[in-house]
Amino acid sequence: MDIFSKIAAGEIPSYKCAESDKFYAFLDINPVAKGHTLVIPRREVDYIYDMDDDELAEYQVFAKQVAVALKKAFPCKKVAQVVLGLEVPHAHIHLIPMNSEADVDFRREKLKLSSEEMTAIAEKIRSNF
Repeated sequence: MDIFSKIAAGEIPSYKCAESDKFYAFLDINPVAKGHTLVIPRREVDYIYDMDDDELAEYQVFAKQVAVALKKAFPCKKVAQVVLGLEVPHAHIHLIPMNSEADVDFRREKLKLSSEEMTAIAEKIRSNF
């Protein structure tokens, strides 16, 4: 079981933003912006495009619902969707509130937020989901 599966199963703590029986959304612990959320399938699959069409469609609809909640919680021009990352062999979508493309620059220094701030951010998104 990989780290994201353990997070979705509750074996590793996370800042949960939303969940369904098939998908789980939680805050990125190294966010590029407040509200930076990861959306994963509960099923272990390494690459988003390894999913069959029906599962991928459901995944995108769930991510859209999380993005709508995220935009309500953190008003912005758009919520960016980024499929990036090789370090965890589990499909994941980054959802990031953005007002400019610079808000989605993964090379810049990550935010350092306290546990209290992360908890409040997750609750804000969850309450809009």
